[in-house]
Amino acid sequence: MKSRFTIIDAPSILGLRPTGVEYLPEALNGAGLIERLNADYAGKVSSLPYNSERDKVTLLINPHSIKTFSLQLANRVSSVIRSRLYPIVLGGDCSILIGNLLALRRLGRYGLFFIDGHADFYQPEASLTGEVADMDLAIVSGRGPDILTNIDSLKPLVCDEDIILFGYRDREQAASFGSQDVRNTDIHSFDLAYVKQRGITTAVSEAVKNLLKDELCGFWIHLDVDVLDDTIMPAVDYRLNGGLSFDELSELLKIIVESGRSVGMDITIFNPNLDPDGLIARRFVSSLLKGIL
Repeated sequence: MKSRFTIIDAPSILGLRPTGVEYLPEALNGAGLIERLNADYAGKVSSLPYNSERDKVTLLINPHSIKTFSLQLANRVSSVIRSRLYPIVLGGDCSILIGNLLALRRLGRYGLFFIDGHADFYQPEASLTGEVADMDLAIVSGRGPDILTNIDSLKPLVCDEDIILFGYRDREQAASFGSQDVRNTDIHSFDLAYVKQRGITTAVSEAVKNLLKDELCGFWIHLDVDVLDDTIMPAVDYRLNGGLSFDELSELLKIIVESGRSVGMDITIFNPNLDPDGLIARRFVSSLLKGIL
């Protein structure tokens, strides 16, 4: 039986640092992801040389390389979607979201279900590092330097009202560094405290309703593994206390996928260098498959 899933490796660290997240595809596939999905493989979009120096104009690191990578990734994702298959893009850092949403923006109006422990909504001048992984949600919603927000003159890649931000828990930390506040926009934000208060099933069901509108052709799922509780997912570079359980992640994905409107997803930030025995990768893959199969 032919699978509807297609794996794309996109191990870019241009929006972060070469700490180990570039080995995410190898680790998850080594833990059985591609085999257990019976997925096709659409190849690897190779990252470009990394430069740690902040660009003097945009205050970002690697903005030109990220644009080039995003264009290459968008072409690969577009090809998979046109074949009516479901791409699962394995990062890398969160800046790969730009290429994924560029692919969809070329095809029509799509939404975004953004699952992340961080809001990723910094403006360049507030970011301590210039890492685009700090600000990918801001960029895809049209906030930031044109070199990344307005690729192909398609700004914004996704409209605020078509975005769900789910499970984030860095609001106080981000505010202390001067980040713009996602709550001052039309983005539908469901922070971790609200999710825990409502319960995962109720909160997800409430959230996904915002993306089940006729104006949308579907929506993309962004999954940063640091949405998971730090006690079960310590293999990330920017750790925060709290988070979702593996069972909650499975339930979250199950409800989203069963809506029938998701068209693809990416997985980012897992750092195999912090998981030397591979146990975390195997548990994560099991949780993921429980949700999407």
